[in-house]
Amino acid sequence: MVLFRSEPHPDAADLKRIGNQVRARLDADPAAYRIPVEDFEIYAVGEFFTRPECERLIKVVDAVARPSDSYSNDGGRTSYSGDVDPHDPFIRMLQRRIDDLMGLDPSYGETIQGQRYLPGQEFKAHFDHFRPSDPMWNEEMRNGGQRSWTAMAYLNTVEEGGSTDFPKVNLSIPPQPGALLIWNNMARDGRPNAKSLHAGRPVIQGVKYVLTKWYRSRPWN
Repeated sequence: MVLFRSEPHPDAADLKRIGNQVRARLDADPAAYRIPVEDFEIYAVGEFFTRPECERLIKVVDAVARPSDSYSNDGGRTSYSGDVDPHDPFIRMLQRRIDDLMGLDPSYGETIQGQRYLPGQEFKAHFDHFRPSDPMWNEEMRNGGQRSWTAMAYLNTVEEGGSTDFPKVNLSIPPQPGALLIWNNMARDGRPNAKSLHAGRPVIQGVKYVLTKWYRSRPWN
């Protein structure tokens, strides 16, 4: 079940405000490139992380990676993942860099999650925002509310496969080390955007490492 734009959402006003805030921030930043797709807001920042930072982060991901789960529990996510230590000084520095880029208070951001994809592993088409059908819907609405923006960084080159695809807007973005993608899971009115549907395509050769940070409509617990 997906919330369509005609349905009310308890966080719509906050999500609209956050959308306007981040949009203005990124549009004013010459390093942030707005990818030209219709009715969906997505930006890219090349070389957001340096190569040494990516190499260090790959080791961090390897240390925390466990078989992934998802809110829908539908078996569509076959990667390894884990939350990094938010108190580590290196991680705190990187988190602050993302917060500053987006102009959001750190309290709105979830802990960064690292993900590793081996050959054949993928994350099938899904939404980052929560749906009433998700088992954790009520708890998540209490613990920070709806997810607003997603920030996702590629950490390495993948020999073949592993792109992030947005099928509703015909967009496919291959892994590029250090590149940061930022997209709004909401439409401009603060309601879930069906065009934010995306998938981590299967890795064919090599290994893919990414970091993901989600932001909420309210301070996250």
